[in-house]
Amino acid sequence: MTSPYPLGLRLAGRRVVVVGGGAVATRRVPALLDAGADVLLVAPELTPALRAHVNADRLRWAPRRFAPEDLDGAWLVQVAIDDPIAAASVSAVAAERRIFCVRADDRAAATAWTPAVTRHGPVTVAVLGGGDPRRAMSVRDAIRDLLAVRDAAPTRDRPDAEATSAATVGRVALVGAGPGDPELITVKGWRLLTEADVVVADRLVPGLLLDELRPDVELVDASKIPYGPSRAQEEINQILVDRALAGAFVVRLKGGDPYVFGRGGEELLACAEAGVPVTVVPGVTSSIAAPAAAGIPVTHRGVAHEFTVVSGHLAPDSPASLVRWDALAGLRGTLVILMGLKNLAVITATLMAHGRSPQTPAAVVQEATTGGQRVLRSTLDAVAADLAAADLRPPAVVVVGDVVHALEP
Repeated sequence: MTSPYPLGLRLAGRRVVVVGGGAVATRRVPALLDAGADVLLVAPELTPALRAHVNADRLRWAPRRFAPEDLDGAWLVQVAIDDPIAAASVSAVAAERRIFCVRADDRAAATAWTPAVTRHGPVTVAVLGGGDPRRAMSVRDAIRDLLAVRDAAPTRDRPDAEATSAATVGRVALVGAGPGDPELITVKGWRLLTEADVVVADRLVPGLLLDELRPDVELVDASKIPYGPSRAQEEINQILVDRALAGAFVVRLKGGDPYVFGRGGEELLACAEAGVPVTVVPGVTSSIAAPAAAGIPVTHRGVAHEFTVVSGHLAPDSPASLVRWDALAGLRGTLVILMGLKNLAVITATLMAHGRSPQTPAAVVQEATTGGQRVLRSTLDAVAADLAAADLRPPAVVVVGDVVHALEP
């Protein structure tokens, strides 16, 4: 086999077609979007994680089987299906039109390969292993360790006591992936991710982390779309237990921190009851990271000596709510509200009704630390209306308190 010619594709504004809407497409699409590509997804069904990415500007979905005209104007096509006959028909159309085609089902039949990739700030390293994905991943991992400049860092060849081989003991790691920027996962969290046999991932997990998984890793999409389709928590618990009892090393990858409204405690208890050992890797929580990314410190000398993090997924008058909104209204520090956009109008009205000043500064930070970050600054009495006018959407964090303006000139 001749050696491939390495090339960095500049895909910003250029059409890329992805055929398939399953686990492989879920891993590949985030990198294409990060490169600025105009992506067309062609598949009868999509994973919940892919559905969350669909929008009119960057990612369009054709809910059907592939048609030759889908490649009109395309620069690249990725075939992410396991049907060899259907995949061959797509690559045949691509060949006729001289469009490079990546095939997940048959590397030898592809005209382009997806390399093992690592990103470190502005540096992107892509490694091709001569047709051997494991070799490419091994070299990629070594390069990433060098870029991180970490002396005596554990590697896949030198696991520490907590990284016992999944071949001898099944286990689970609850790993916080951070607020959205893939580089904000902890070093330990990333290392365990590279060792995983199975990854059970939430919707808020940085997509580029999934793009760096080994090709043989089983990816389970456990997306919890707000107010939409979701897997029952009991089903997720069972997946973790079943895979681990079968001998696999399972990483439960969660946005933010596993224990900050992430149901990590429930998953740990389910594993413990089944006798499955669990490692917990804390993550950078969006309750602190989102304000920080927007230039808002949750505490600041002379401004706020405390901050409180609450969930706003239930309205203050809901019988199921455990939050004492009346007590929170009397605090002088910073209030951080997660999952609160749907109920923001009634939350702010409740805080004002119990004494919080209508002119208290408030801010909303959407998709913090990512390329989609947007920041809205307002006041407590106006923030709900301003939010609607600005058309901000989840995931977003609401900050209430004088710290909103603490770092402004």
